[in-house]
Amino acid sequence: QVRLVESGGGLVQAGGSLRLSCAASGRTFSSYNMGWFRQAPGKERDCAAAISWSGGSTYYAASVKGRFTIVRDDAKNTVYLQMNSLKPEDTAIYYCAATGNGGSSLLPLGAFQYNYWGQGTQVTVSS
Repeated sequence: QVRLVESGGGLVQAGGSLRLSCAASGRTFSSYNMGWFRQAPGKERDCAAAISWSGGSTYYAASVKGRFTIVRDDAKNTVYLQMNSLKPEDTAIYYCAATGNGGSSLLPLGAFQYNYWGQGTQVTVSS
């Protein structure tokens, strides 16, 4: 069982930055693939960024590539999402998610592939 708690959301002007944090409970954090998903009103929950259990693979949605960075600190059981050059279209609830690696090297990108979810944190970017 993994419990995830996000923090760091808020209101920021376009062009600004935010860093989201996701603190995980449990002693097996280093074996989990981690993802940051986001959901805007009326839209599906999509993967913005993901990182493999080893940290060796990362994924970024085309809309955030070059602006967002996902990193993990296994010593702190925490995964971060650094968001720079924010745009109004980045406004959404951001969710942290975790799933076991299942012995696979593939990085899961679908929300249905993740077993554990945080409560979400609101990010609002004003124009």
